[in-house]
Order: sequence, then structure tokens, then C-alpha cells
Amino acid sequence: MRYTSLRDFLAQAGKILAKGPIALIFVEDEVEVTSTLRHHINAGFASCVVFMPATFDLDAEIAEQVHRVDMDTLAPDILTTTVNTLIGAAPGTWFYFGYNAEYLFYPFCESRTVAEMLAFHTEERRDAMLCYVIDLYAGDLDRHSSAVSLEDAHLDKSGYYALARKHAPDADQPLDRQLDFFGGLRWRYEEHIPAPRRKIDRIALFRAKPGLKLRANHTFNDEEYNTFACPWHHNLTAAVCSFRTAKALKANPGSTFDIHHFRWHNSTPFEWHSRQLLDLGLMEPGQWF
Repeated sequence: MRYTSLRDFLAQAGKILAKGPIALIFVEDEVEVTSTLRHHINAGFASCVVFMPATFDLDAEIAEQVHRVDMDTLAPDILTTTVNTLIGAAPGTWFYFGYNAEYLFYPFCESRTVAEMLAFHTEERRDAMLCYVIDLYAGDLDRHSSAVSLEDAHLDKSGYYALARKHAPDADQPLDRQLDFFGGLRWRYEEHIPAPRRKIDRIALFRAKPGLKLRANHTFNDEEYNTFACPWHHNLTAAVCSFRTAKALKANPGSTFDIHHFRWHNSTPFEWHSRQLLDLGLMEPGQWF
């Protein structure tokens, strides 16, 4: 179904928002829109809501399976404004948010649905899940000048690290169970990336509640939502495998001519399977087996 605005969607979306998990996909351009939506539909989300400009085309088969909301997705603060509006409209519902050409992977996603995974996570008294945004990029930029290719996708198999997160840079004590994570293209090409955008951690899966607010850095105003684990053991984490940074670096005139290829000695083909991400330590199964 198609809606003319977020207000139009909210006026008709009572039953949709009542049952989660719900995937919120923000379409910034027309790159891999169909594959992104199909991936999240197949993951087992109860509903998939796609926000995209009215001028963009959407595959007819996919359009029947999603809720399309016409929106200028490049407007300032549009993601945080939209997500926070939906949080207020659907307390208790699990949400995922991401962009086109991004693909959510979680442990054992080939045989278990996202709803099953979040049911377990909820039983562990967790209301949010840390996700790592893992940069994907085409191995051959001569053939794929946009840096996007599902068949030739690569990722960095190492080069990731974490730093203690503090309330302020000069604070004495780090925040409990919170870290800032770095790596991938945003680390290797940091001279082209603004400092606030270099982190690769995102609280992309969360359960809405009254008063909860998403911040511009993809964390929440409830600090417990931003933790990587509960106090007593490790918890599940997930990965958002994303071409978004590679796309931007090749589309930006300030960086595209400096980058002839993204591959380096720590590149490896992406296998599109959760086992590879688990083996590389890019997500954690916690107590879920």
C-alpha cells in the first residue's frame, strides 16, 4: 500500500504498528532498492515500511509486500524525526532501521527469523541490540564504478577496533558497557569522512517505549539501550552489511578521484552468510545457539 506522507501512514497504520518486528527502510537513491526490500521481507519482519521519494519507481511485486511512504529522504534529520515519531506511535513494538543497499544479518539468519531472534533477546531482558555497520564494496571499480555489486561484494576481514565511550571527551570515567567501534572504509579513508560519522556502531534494532528518542549518532537517550551486553553475560549482536559508505566515497567529487580501488590485503569476498560474519568476529551469538 502507498501513503502520501508520514501523517497519512500514521492515520491508517494502527494494526501495522501493533505487531512487530517492523523494518524501516530509508531509500536515498535508486541503488539496490529491490534487493534490500526482498532481503528484509525474507528475514521475517512482520511488516516492511519503505520511505522513498515519490518520483522513485518501485518493483510492482515488491510494492505489494511493503508499505510505501512518500518522503524526501534527503531532508535534514529526516531519519531521526521519522523514527522518533514512530516510537511515540507504537510503544512496545520492535523496530529495525536502515537504508537501501544495506542488509541486516544476525546469527543463524539462514534458518531462523528475526522475530525468533528478538523473542530470545527479549527473554534476556534486552530492549535493544548493538549492530555493527560492515562496509561492503565492489572488488573491481572498473566494472562497477558505483562501488556496488552483489556478485562482486567484498569486506574487510580485519582492521576493526573499539575505544571507550565517555560522556564527554575529557570525562574521567567511560560509560558502562559502551564502546565506540571503528573500521572498514570509514577507517581506511577517514580523511574523507567527517569525524562524527566514522563510528560503525548503530543501535539498529530496538523496542519502542514512551520517552525514548533516537539521536543523530544512531544511539538513544536511554543509555542502557546503547550497551553491547547486559551486566551478567554477553548478548546477541548483529551486522548491517552496507554499501552506503562505498557509494558515497565514489559519488563524492572530493573523494572519487583519490580512490581507484577499495581492495587491500585484508579484503575478502563477502559470502552473504552469517557464518562468515561470526567467524570474523563481526557479530556475537551470545547465549543463543
